[in-house]
Amino acid sequence: MSADPAPALSADNPLASSSELPFRLPPFGDITLEHCREALLVGMADQRREVQALVGSAEPPTFENTIVALERSGALLDRAWSVFGNLSSSVATPRLREIEREIAPLAAAHDDALRLDPALFARVDAVHAGSATAGLDAESLRLVERYHLDFLLAGARLDDAGRARLSELNQELSELSTSFGQNLQLATEAAAVGVADAAELAGLSEEEVAAARRAAADRGLDGYLLTLVLPTGQPLLAKLRNRELRRRVFEASMARAAGGEHDNRPVAERIARVRAERARLLGFGTHADLVLADQTAATTEAVDRMLASMVPASVANAEAEAEILREAASRDGVELAAWDWAYYSERVRAERYAVDTAALRPYFELDRVLVDGVFHAAELLYGYRFAPRPDLAGYHPDVRVWQVTGAGGDDVGLYLGDFFAREGKRGGAWMSSFVRQSALLGTRPVVVNNLNVSRAPEGRPTLLTLDEVNTLFHEFGHALHGLSSAVTFPRFSGTSVPRDFVEFPSQVNEMWAFWPEVLRHYARHVETDEPLPSSVVGAIDAAQLWGEGFGTLEYLAATLLDQAWHRITPETGIGDPGEFEARALREAGVASDLVPPRYRTTYFQHIFAGGYSAGYYSYIWSEVLDADTVEWFKENGGLRRENGDAFRERLLAVGGSVDPLAAFRAVRGRDADPGPLLRRRGLARA
Repeated sequence: MSADPAPALSADNPLASSSELPFRLPPFGDITLEHCREALLVGMADQRREVQALVGSAEPPTFENTIVALERSGALLDRAWSVFGNLSSSVATPRLREIEREIAPLAAAHDDALRLDPALFARVDAVHAGSATAGLDAESLRLVERYHLDFLLAGARLDDAGRARLSELNQELSELSTSFGQNLQLATEAAAVGVADAAELAGLSEEEVAAARRAAADRGLDGYLLTLVLPTGQPLLAKLRNRELRRRVFEASMARAAGGEHDNRPVAERIARVRAERARLLGFGTHADLVLADQTAATTEAVDRMLASMVPASVANAEAEAEILREAASRDGVELAAWDWAYYSERVRAERYAVDTAALRPYFELDRVLVDGVFHAAELLYGYRFAPRPDLAGYHPDVRVWQVTGAGGDDVGLYLGDFFAREGKRGGAWMSSFVRQSALLGTRPVVVNNLNVSRAPEGRPTLLTLDEVNTLFHEFGHALHGLSSAVTFPRFSGTSVPRDFVEFPSQVNEMWAFWPEVLRHYARHVETDEPLPSSVVGAIDAAQLWGEGFGTLEYLAATLLDQAWHRITPETGIGDPGEFEARALREAGVASDLVPPRYRTTYFQHIFAGGYSAGYYSYIWSEVLDADTVEWFKENGGLRRENGDAFRERLLAVGGSVDPLAAFRAVRGRDADPGPLLRRRGLARA
């Protein structure tokens, strides 16, 4: 690897050095997209020069001069990516997408220049194999192991021709993934359903109607616009009384990026084929085998066993629910279709369990859920306190900032919240970091949660659905993973754990949403301040298993579709991607006209433009750990500081610095029992 000529960074580029704001929060108000582009380009060149100096050293390879030096390299590039990567998800513009398309292949080539450099791998290999590890502590030893494995899985042992071909494939994948994500965002915006007459919106709340009116006005349109979220199932389908409009919304969701200007079908197929060729080149049978080599599941066989054990009961449960819904729909003279499922499911929920989810929204005002629910639970469990910092600006006016302190008043980090849907923001909900905790670098965490909640009309409170409450608690679980980090090396910070483990802490955090001590603290009527009636809480609890058949089947369908795409070989005949999808679902035993996959191929961002390729199974794999941990909390008294401290110190704080399943055992005292998950999802007898 040769060093590039030194490009100069503009003297006025705010990313040139670490931010002087508290906790190194980026100075968003001073940073332009051109600053980001420049810093990314210069940052890649800087890191290549740093690594070239490391490789050219006459000193024998040691842990400090090789592994730690790699950890310290690329500081400018890290700062630039932390800003640009978050902006690309949250405030995308045409210029940002243009830069993203330019940078993606360059970034892939940069990564390959490092990981495929024989001289650099020789030094890493020498540290791994030699006496340089003598006397290292456990985290340092794990860092050596992780770097060595990273290089091996990246193709470090390939010959010159293999390395050249791998670089070509990686660059193509980066371009394809960028295209897939951009196509999806634009196709989703284009698929929004226009409505001329407000009467068609019967069933929606006043706030939701106002949001639809505002969405239309934002695009210069008359009437109303129903925008779409990422999954197949659109929340509005549970409320809209107009069946024809339900059909239009459902079909718009299902057809996204499946034709026209932003067609993701050929993009998805090419991504799968390139991944298959790359896996073969690296010595694996399929891309799924390659991915599983670095996950806690370890093998595709282990994933297959888990998924196969759940399919029959899930299909049976979904069909039992369908029979009940058919009867409910028949009372309206309706033959049940997929776009009717959510609507009649809500009706059955209300009739059988006296739970009207729409009527619950006044008890779930956004700020109260956040401060008196999410933050309150974190204080009770971990001693964390959250103080608003209105003096610190986010990357968009919607973003708010809180300073986090520990029980003793010690500084922990910053938490940013970006909760509202808007143009240029991708669908879904997620957590990411602007600054990762590291004792080596002297940094404390700065994390952000993104949701896509509809903004209330001016002067009105924003009310959440029950699902949105759970989502907020879930994503905050990821934030806690980042905020609680207490590692030396940034490679292990916070959520830097295997993909099939990362959802575990966030799913555990969902339990507090309806923990009595937390619920009564935040679930109060926005106008009367009356608490959510205990009878309603009991009904919600009784209704927990209702809908699990649908929920589990739609998830399994998406998971098995992911596996199908990533079990192909370079020789596999695919044909039309839509037909490939249908065939994969049939062969897996999860094809259903009434229960489509949570994500279809053309809008499956997790696997084609995210980090979950061959790994969407990880949600339910992590849920085995989550459900068993919930039992541990209950067995030990629930929401107690002693429990929170144990979970934080033994699991959240260690990030990826220890084996994840060893961290689980340090909390639970044994390996996970799948029984609690099977009972939770109605897949086994209680």
